[in-house]
Amino acid sequence: MANRNHTALSEFILSGLTSDPQLQIPLFMLFLLIYAVTLLGNLLIVLIIRVSSQLHTPMYFFLSHLSFSDSCYSSSVTPMMLANFLADKKTISYPGCVAQLCAAATFGVVEYCLLAAMAYDRYVAICKPLLYVVCMPQRLCALLVIASYLTSCLNTVVYTANVFSLTFCGSLEINHFYCDVPPLLKLSCTEPRLAQILPAASMAIIMLVTVLTTLISYVYILLAILKIQSSGGRQKAFFTCASHLMTVTLFYGTTMFIYLLPSSSFSMDQKKMVSVCYMILIPMLNPMIYSLRNKEVKDAVLKVMARKWIS
Repeated sequence: MANRNHTALSEFILSGLTSDPQLQIPLFMLFLLIYAVTLLGNLLIVLIIRVSSQLHTPMYFFLSHLSFSDSCYSSSVTPMMLANFLADKKTISYPGCVAQLCAAATFGVVEYCLLAAMAYDRYVAICKPLLYVVCMPQRLCALLVIASYLTSCLNTVVYTANVFSLTFCGSLEINHFYCDVPPLLKLSCTEPRLAQILPAASMAIIMLVTVLTTLISYVYILLAILKIQSSGGRQKAFFTCASHLMTVTLFYGTTMFIYLLPSSSFSMDQKKMVSVCYMILIPMLNPMIYSLRNKEVKDAVLKVMARKWIS
């Protein structure tokens, strides 16, 4: 089998979600609708938080960046997937593959970091309510968001530099609907040991720090809630972090399924379905989770609509 250096490549082939031609159009319509709802929902969250002074708090500051990250995360894979549903030959250019992997890796890690920052924010709000303003100043919130983006960018450099330093050969068909590290490594005709270890170590460190931060925060939150005497007080405290806890469970659970469990335990089709969940479905669900279960967001939407109607 002749080797081909990666610099000489012009494109990869994506296997996509399915090879059944009868499912291409229905799936295109379904994911187009999901993508439209994702962009609209997250854009509305960002705009509502921006124009409503009552939502200018640390929690909603983080939420606005989470909504922005959700939009970018979904956009890193969905447009190409939609285009390939209608194409006879499902291809992605070499630069396009690099860009897609960079975007997906960047905003995936941003989600991890922002969810951890939001967990810490909920810990301070519930466990130290009298010191909330002191412990969560605007400057600290901005630094946590900046650190999230910087961490994700550094991780992306490690990812892409190691993966695309390899030599690819053979059919160059990526068994996925987007350019991801594991299926790309399978196309390498050189020893991918270092390219496997460094990205895995980088992602493991990020997962460990963010998941531990979230778990420790929620242990203290649970202990604080159990100390509240009235059932109404406990219920109010629980609903303060219910939306975030639901988002954390969905996102952490599905991504850990892909990156922490042994790859031999599940088929590639199963992994594709899980990838659809955390890259496409969860970014659509997050705005609904935070708006439908959050009285402050619903009140802010009604006030904005009332102001527009009056004007």
